[in-house]
Amino acid sequence: MTTEPKSFRILLVPEHVEDSGGASMEDSAVRSAVVEATGETGASGYPRYAGNGIVADIDPSTRTVEAVLVDGSELDYGLTARVTAS
Repeated sequence: MTTEPKSFRILLVPEHVEDSGGASMEDSAVRSAVVEATGETGASGYPRYAGNGIVADIDPSTRTVEAVLVDGSELDYGLTARVTAS
């Protein structure tokens, strides 16, 4: 039996930040939020997490964001969503 994490921290990071010159991913993020498990499954088939204006379907085994809405809208071009432990 596998247990899904109850929360994750999502960082919204500009795509062009590949080599941040030693800065952490947190320092490069334009927004971050701790999202909690909702108990629902999203349209992607993965567990849904929500909090602070961000709703995301996250594969808990790979920590991959499969779908994300920010304040009810799709993620702006040029941004990527990264997952870290909360």
